[in-house]
Amino acid sequence: MSQPPTTPTAPAAATDDTTPPTRKEWLALVVLSIGLGMIVLDGTIVGVALPDIIRDIDLDLTDAQWVNSLYAVLLAALLLSTGRLADRWGRKRLFLIGVVVFVGGSIFAATAGAAGPLIGARAVQAVGAALIMPSTLSTVNAVFRGKYRAAAFGVWGAVISGAAAVGPLAGGALTQWGSWHWIFLVNIPLGAIVLVWALLTVPETRGAKGRRGADVDGALLSAIGFGALVFAVIEGPSLGWWAPKEPLHIFGWTWPADAAISAVPVAFAIAVVALVLFVFWERHRAKVQRSAVLDLDLFKLPTFSWGNVTAAMVAVGEFAIIFVLPLYLINALGLDVMGAGLVLAGMAVGAFFSGASARHLAARFGSPGTVLIGLGLELLGIVVLALIVTGSSPGWLVTIPLVVYGLGLGLASAQLTGTVLRDVPVEVSGQGSATQSTVRQIGSAFGTAFAGAALSVALALTLPAALADAGVSGAEADKIAAQTRQSAGTTIAELRGEGSSSPLGSDTDKAVDALSTGFADGTRASLLVASGFLALGFVGAVVLQRVSRREPATEATD
Repeated sequence: MSQPPTTPTAPAAATDDTTPPTRKEWLALVVLSIGLGMIVLDGTIVGVALPDIIRDIDLDLTDAQWVNSLYAVLLAALLLSTGRLADRWGRKRLFLIGVVVFVGGSIFAATAGAAGPLIGARAVQAVGAALIMPSTLSTVNAVFRGKYRAAAFGVWGAVISGAAAVGPLAGGALTQWGSWHWIFLVNIPLGAIVLVWALLTVPETRGAKGRRGADVDGALLSAIGFGALVFAVIEGPSLGWWAPKEPLHIFGWTWPADAAISAVPVAFAIAVVALVLFVFWERHRAKVQRSAVLDLDLFKLPTFSWGNVTAAMVAVGEFAIIFVLPLYLINALGLDVMGAGLVLAGMAVGAFFSGASARHLAARFGSPGTVLIGLGLELLGIVVLALIVTGSSPGWLVTIPLVVYGLGLGLASAQLTGTVLRDVPVEVSGQGSATQSTVRQIGSAFGTAFAGAALSVALALTLPAALADAGVSGAEADKIAAQTRQSAGTTIAELRGEGSSSPLGSDTDKAVDALSTGFADGTRASLLVASGFLALGFVGAVVLQRVSRREPATEATD
């Protein structure tokens, strides 16, 4: 990304350029949106298929979290660097390369037969997605002007929220009517269409010529810092937050279970050191007039800073729900994957409806005001959802607060993009676009990580308690509780299918009901953790609205 010597604290003058985009440019927006939707969809489509994947290739809860989180972690770690490459090498070129890499990763994922190959394939998909995402937003920012830019940003934000929300329904349909492999195979024809369409319609654009050098050290420090942080959150419940619970095996090396401390606090320490060094290194690069992965001066813009805080919290809440709810619906409530997808489609219904109307609300309340309304609805939806989940809640009851949540998601996501980039000068808009995308992806990774960690910790308490309350005790009951926690609830479905022939015999039905209740209690804990992050986002949106009123919007020109 270009690193001009100017500081982005004083946006350029507004422009009167309102020349309508050509038909080809509108078609380019469509194909860029489809490409973006493909990679966002892949971040959420896996969730509803996870129980089938866990059962088919024998994943545990930690493996399941990595299948979801590694995609977001690597995407977040690479976006700043790939955004810069897009500005230098050409955004269309990197977009096309990204589509090819992403489709290749999808093929590997579809043919994976064990946890390792599947997680590795998700890493390849993440590399492709990291090439695609900043190229889409930077191209839109370069092609569209004036009121048309605001409309294009609205489409971009609506695609993110809509694709993320419709992922569980698509995953349910493909898994129910085919197999879980199809959630990855569907990317092959879709990617081919995007590739051909983009070759014909998307213009090639580049950023302004920036400072000399490649900030390899900055890219490595950010990747190590964010990767170690998410690793610690995901692995904490299984490896131990301080004292080791079990050994860690990685790349043929073992962290023993009898070590003085767990690998988790070490990972936390590595994350803190790497991220602090990253900030100091980026400041040094700016001082010596060399190119940097991240222009820290962007965060002097209040709308940019508070908008990114809000966007991160929205992503945490959204992906926490998408990770934990499919496990609850399928394992605790006994729904099939299509039934779970239909329940989760409530989010998509709300998001599509509100995303389409967000522009009209923004005209009345302003974009920051619309974001505030959206976050309020999200918070309301998730709190109500946490209060109503039980081991026997009907699916339609779960859908109602999800629709409310989706309404808020559509409003917040559709308006956040334009708000975050509102005061960023166009000469550093590629930097701003990649930073915003990175923040969203870090939020989504943390959403899965925190939800999974909260679920694991809660289940260690709620499952044994629920079994004891039902009068099921003994060594076999303790074993079943541990298996249920490790399998992310898949053991409940297995017991339900075995009936009285299970190891628990005539107590099986009673145990299934108790385990469902315990899993619902664990789900509630995860949802309340997510609501805490959304509450922080709501506070950020309040501040965002205040600073937006103090500083009238300006638009930079090329």
